[in-house]
Amino acid sequence: MFIPANAARFADDAATVAAATRAAGTSFYRGMSVLPAPRRTAMYAIYTFCRIVDDIADEEAPLAAKREGLDAWRRRIDALPEGGDDPVTRLLRDASLRYALRREDFHAIIDGMEMDAGAPIIAPDMATLDLYCDRVASAVGRLSIRVFGEVSAQGDRVAHHLGRALQLTNILRDVGEDAARGRIYLPREALEAADAAANPATLLADPGLKRAMAEIAGLAEQHFAEAAAAMRGCDRRAVLPARMMADAYRPLLGVMRAAGFAHPERRPSLPAWRKLRLAAELLIRTDRHR
Repeated sequence: MFIPANAARFADDAATVAAATRAAGTSFYRGMSVLPAPRRTAMYAIYTFCRIVDDIADEEAPLAAKREGLDAWRRRIDALPEGGDDPVTRLLRDASLRYALRREDFHAIIDGMEMDAGAPIIAPDMATLDLYCDRVASAVGRLSIRVFGEVSAQGDRVAHHLGRALQLTNILRDVGEDAARGRIYLPREALEAADAAANPATLLADPGLKRAMAEIAGLAEQHFAEAAAAMRGCDRRAVLPARMMADAYRPLLGVMRAAGFAHPERRPSLPAWRKLRLAAELLIRTDRHR
């Protein structure tokens, strides 16, 4: 069993990242409560790291300054074997030693943030979109699945497909918000096949948008299915958090499909009764695996 060199400092650092995760106001904080304390702390540290580098990419600053900030984090990741210099890096070092986290996955996340740091992304080709999804989502999954306790090739398959499924669902959910920010993450090929113009100012009113969204929803469903198949080859307890994330996100595709992808300017959400039922199902499943 790995024991941190300074247990008191580890406890303080753990409290710091837990508070930062809780303050973010997302469901992630509660979702990770199914994990034992050391694994939960590792996930909060990874989440806090992702938030920090995402904030660097999104801040109002020259591109050169953003790249400098991201490069500084690359150097900090490279220096983890020598020890961290703040709560986040100390806990990332601890997690890397405990769970054999790979440096290249941290770097991939930073690379993904750098893709967002420059000029707005507008209708990337499918290969670029897939690379983006790998960096900002599947790389996080590759770190997470190891923290959860699954270090097999099947675990990496779960991360590969679930990360893409979740990110594509996010892209569909946020079409309106992204267009208002001058961005289109839907791939060029899907827009062209639907005769939709890659123009953020006119996208929401374009009659072809629904067809393009339906195509990407189908791709997301394929990734959800592949992730579910990969999970069957993994330790059930280890992939429980991944299964919970899939079960929380996948119904959004059904909501959007049932509405015919109408009103893309509105962020879709599950009806209250479905949220309650899903919460009950997840609680039951969690209790069975404790």
